[in-house]
Amino acid sequence: MDATFTAPGPGKWALDRSHYDGGTTPLVQELLAGAMTDAVRGVFDTLGVPAETVDCRWVHGFCYTRLRPLVRPDQPSTSAPPAAAVWLLSRLHPEFRRRNKLALENLETSPAPAVIDEWRSTIRPRLVEINRRLGAVDLDAASTDALGAHVTEVIEHCEFTFREHFRLHGYDLGPIGNLIMEAEPWGLSAGEVVAALAGASPSTTDPIDELAAIHAAVVSAGAVPAELGSLDDVRAASPEAARLLEAYLDRRGTVLYAGYDVESPTLGEAPEVVLATIVNTASPSGDHEAAAALVADELRARVPAGDRDRFDELLAEARDAMDLRDDNGPITIEWPTGLLRLAVLALGRRLVADGRLDGGAPDASTLVFELTVDEIRTASRGGSVPATAELADRRAARRAALDLDPPLALGDDEPSPDPSVLPEGLRRLIVMTETVLAELGMNANDVEIGATAAEAAGADGLRGTGIGMGSVTGIARVATTAEDALAGLEPGEILVTRMTSPAYNMVLTLVDGLVTTDGGPMSHAAVLSRELGIPAVIGAAAAIDHVRTGDRITVDADRGEIRLGD
Repeated sequence: MDATFTAPGPGKWALDRSHYDGGTTPLVQELLAGAMTDAVRGVFDTLGVPAETVDCRWVHGFCYTRLRPLVRPDQPSTSAPPAAAVWLLSRLHPEFRRRNKLALENLETSPAPAVIDEWRSTIRPRLVEINRRLGAVDLDAASTDALGAHVTEVIEHCEFTFREHFRLHGYDLGPIGNLIMEAEPWGLSAGEVVAALAGASPSTTDPIDELAAIHAAVVSAGAVPAELGSLDDVRAASPEAARLLEAYLDRRGTVLYAGYDVESPTLGEAPEVVLATIVNTASPSGDHEAAAALVADELRARVPAGDRDRFDELLAEARDAMDLRDDNGPITIEWPTGLLRLAVLALGRRLVADGRLDGGAPDASTLVFELTVDEIRTASRGGSVPATAELADRRAARRAALDLDPPLALGDDEPSPDPSVLPEGLRRLIVMTETVLAELGMNANDVEIGATAAEAAGADGLRGTGIGMGSVTGIARVATTAEDALAGLEPGEILVTRMTSPAYNMVLTLVDGLVTTDGGPMSHAAVLSRELGIPAVIGAAAAIDHVRTGDRITVDADRGEIRLGD
């Protein structure tokens, strides 16, 4: 597929491949872009961040983002504004003054603990209840009108949860970014600080612990896990094994397990995957809090005595936020998107049955994934849909985009003003925001316009952020999705992939090491590797270009590098 990547608007746009690896469906493109921009605008306004929002646009199915400035956002300068002008504007302009006041207040007394408490006590239980209710609907038994109403309700639910996802990130990423930012003058690196957050995210390891409990129940009943042929064999092993399995499927069966898009399957659609993870997950995730506490003690000893209470306060807030950071996505994105997938697929089957889609086309019912939000709403109300041939062409073009190598940045350089001349509150929030983006692996400020991942990574692209300690040598398994990984992964191999989602929580129980091309120290891959104690190198941009399945490689977490043939 020949394609030209053009900036989707003024300014500099950074590729975000950490969640959507190209070929994204129109439905998810629309839901995500609107939710991100709207939610982040509200968060920035509430917290006092001196920027309007983060814009999200799609180019050939790849996600590009831009930090949208408050002043002349659509007429960005290609040179940094004079420091004197920034100093004056930031102190006289009413909106900058308002935001500086808010920033100082929020940095002094973090609003995050109240939001985290609300998440645990109110928001999360309500969303879980709605997700479960929507997942319990018998879609094929529903009347056409009832199915249409269900599709509409699920779309509206996703519109809300997607916005909530990005709103909550203002309060789960903020405390972590603040800790990293304030720790720098004490001589503590981001990697050291984030290591002290290990064990603070039970939401990351809960699925693994649940699978290990099912495995243990099977063994306790006298069955041999490796000899199980189906989930019915698990149920037959013992009442306890059956109870634990049904509880696991009730909570996770309608959740996406191989990615974030509606084309990714839900766990309930893949009983063989559930069985494989039960068979291979023999041990719970373990307790890493003790190791993190030792790291924290060592870091605290390096902090000046007068600042240690502040260090303790920041670390406690960051650890509290860490669980929300990884609990947020499964509840607000992967579960609702799984429900959306199932609803839209049921609509596709109904359109084929009603003759509104040509049932003779390959995978005709899945052509609904090529519809826009408005087209799905119309179809769910009994309206017409585009011709089957047109939808097939859309699918072919979208899937062809998967083979493209998108530039890491598009548009013109957009130099930021010198933050040192800003008032204290604005300066600190700008630094904190840039810190968070960099630690997530989403900051393109230092990326040459038009550079690909391999070019941006240097000569070989086999270096990144080391997670954990030591090194591991083994056989590489290259996979682009959790589904691909589970299909071929052998226990003890080293997984090489572009990114991980919470779907990989199950996959990583099988591996001895992890390499990703995308992400940073606070990305999901880094969190998961840290929680499971797996040596990893995160953000080795050209790893997939150099490593092949079957290669013998070494993952050196201490040096943050991959070596071939060791």
